[in-house]
Amino acid sequence: MKMETLCEQLMNLDTACICDASKLLKSQDSGIEKLRVVDPAIRPIRTGLKLVGPAHTVSCYEDFLTVIKALRDARAGEVLVIDSQQSRYALAGELFPTEALRKGLAGIVVDGPCRDTAAITQLDLPYYARSINAQAGTTTSLYDTQVPILCGGVRVSPGDILFGDDDGLIVATLEEWSRLIPVAEQIQRMESIMLKQMSQGKSLLDMMNFEEHCEAVRAGKKSQLAFKLDSDSEE
Repeated sequence: MKMETLCEQLMNLDTACICDASKLLKSQDSGIEKLRVVDPAIRPIRTGLKLVGPAHTVSCYEDFLTVIKALRDARAGEVLVIDSQQSRYALAGELFPTEALRKGLAGIVVDGPCRDTAAITQLDLPYYARSINAQAGTTTSLYDTQVPILCGGVRVSPGDILFGDDDGLIVATLEEWSRLIPVAEQIQRMESIMLKQMSQGKSLLDMMNFEEHCEAVRAGKKSQLAFKLDSDSEE
């Protein structure tokens, strides 16, 4: 799968569908690696934007000189992913996302503080951060870029592809996305059908195996809550 195709497909999905797809695949094959979902404490500064792109990783601590280096080196379409190693001071503010926009980067993710949030909310760039602090770090140390890091409790390697929306951030390889996307698209189609039918007066419970599942749970039998749609409604 090409990156352009992947980006188009993900832009038409959401992180909730991806998480549901991962859960479904995991139930069918326990050997599948756990989905890398970033700590939900890392939130978008501006909502309503989606982030998709390969990671350009940064590791630093209370010093943003390395972030400037990464801004210089990152290519269009990449996402700056910054492991601040629990820094207390902001490592990016208004100037860095403005430069990122100029260069055509896909977004910025900071596992740590940022600042200038009022200005950032006016920019059309996905920007995620763990916290906010008006105080900035120093510019006296150089750390590593393009190395494996931890961001929000998950491993991120250079080139891993991030997908984010208002509900969260997910990290996966191209191969993992290729497996997740078709299942997520199927889930999305099913939910669209259900929402349409609910708008026409059909009950949600009529489209689920709720009673059968509860009966199985009470009896201690193996069961899985699932949606059930008739063949006509799937067309």
